[in-house]
Amino acid sequence: MARIRLNLGRLTVPEKVAKAQQIINSLTANSSFPNPSPPLTAITTATNDLKSAADDLQAVNQARKEKSTNQNAKEDVLDQLLTQLAAHVESVAGSNEQMILSAGMDLRATPVATTTPPEQPQALTATAGDRDGEIDLSWDPVSGARSYVIEQSGDPATPTTWAHAGVGTRSSFTASSLASGTRYWFRVAAVNSNGQSGWSDPAMKIAP
Repeated sequence: MARIRLNLGRLTVPEKVAKAQQIINSLTANSSFPNPSPPLTAITTATNDLKSAADDLQAVNQARKEKSTNQNAKEDVLDQLLTQLAAHVESVAGSNEQMILSAGMDLRATPVATTTPPEQPQALTATAGDRDGEIDLSWDPVSGARSYVIEQSGDPATPTTWAHAGVGTRSSFTASSLASGTRYWFRVAAVNSNGQSGWSDPAMKIAP
């Protein structure tokens, strides 16, 4: 008996919708399959429902991106103003710590030298990016980390398949130029002047 390969697990939602529509068109009025089971009406409804949900999610993601951009701009303005205000307070208070505290500002802690690498990053997550071929990564910030190293691997991930994906100073990263519909694995390590941490637990996502 011939076996069908749908390969649904490797299809993105748009590809899955297109495949379903192709099958519906091919089976409509197909004399070889006069009574498909389940009926084509059920497949059509499920296909339309998925497309509608995907369109709604895309609209939400676009709105979220716009709101995030707006928030970041507002945050930059406030950060700049507070930094300028802190410089003013320092210039007036000099070394008077009580005067600085009276302005509602905290004092910098005396730096303590560390001789160990940072802790392993935790809670690495991978989500679909805003564009095809992009996956957004995020993880919990690591205390004392100066930067982060990101690696990616195809599926399955083995000790020899990991490859450098990028370096960043924030606890987030966007992997780009990925093959849509392909499964990818990611891991991240924190770096400071004493070396690199162990790798995080890996996270997997199929590229949109």
